Amino acid sequence: MRQGSGGHGAAIRIRVAGGFLLVAHLLFVGWLTLRPLDVPYVSAANLQPFAGIKADLALGPGEAARHLGSGMLLLAPLGVLLPLAGGRLDVSPVASLTRTVAAGALLSLGIELLQTGVPGQVVDVDSLLLNTVGVALAHLAVVPAARARLRRCRSTGRAVAGPREDIPQGSTPTIPRVGIAP
Repeated sequence: MRQGSGGHGAAIRIRVAGGFLLVAHLLFVGWLTLRPLDVPYVSAANLQPFAGIKADLALGPGEAARHLGSGMLLLAPLGVLLPLAGGRLDVSPVASLTRTVAAGALLSLGIELLQTGVPGQVVDVDSLLLNTVGVALAHLAVVPAARARLRRCRSTGRAVAGPREDIPQGSTPTIPRVGIAP
């Protein structure tokens, strides 16, 4: 089997795609959360867990769903992109979930800490909680099923990457030995 075909080449392509999408998503999140805002009034920082969530729930179901959903969706793609960039298929589901949620929580904490120095941005501990829950839910919804499918494809020998795998290859060229000149 040549390099770039079959399982090994597909795994490399998946890792590269995952890494690229991860970097792109993190750049977007950084731009969205760390840019200065020109606002006339900034509320105080929320350092009491669940206070913002309770306030959102008091606004009614529609507003609560919008606020809480946006908090969960911001970092949710990390639940899929972090394991995708890691590229491991044979890993404990609990260890994968733990690693991914811990990384998502640390990234969210880093964003919240960086927001302390950004004009117009407010630190909110509930954002950290919602971001972490979003990462966990996305991971649980996608990663176990995707890994199971990829393991099944690997065990049956079926190509995952697509039609490029069916291209027949010729024999490997040989280089004739050349003697040393007198």
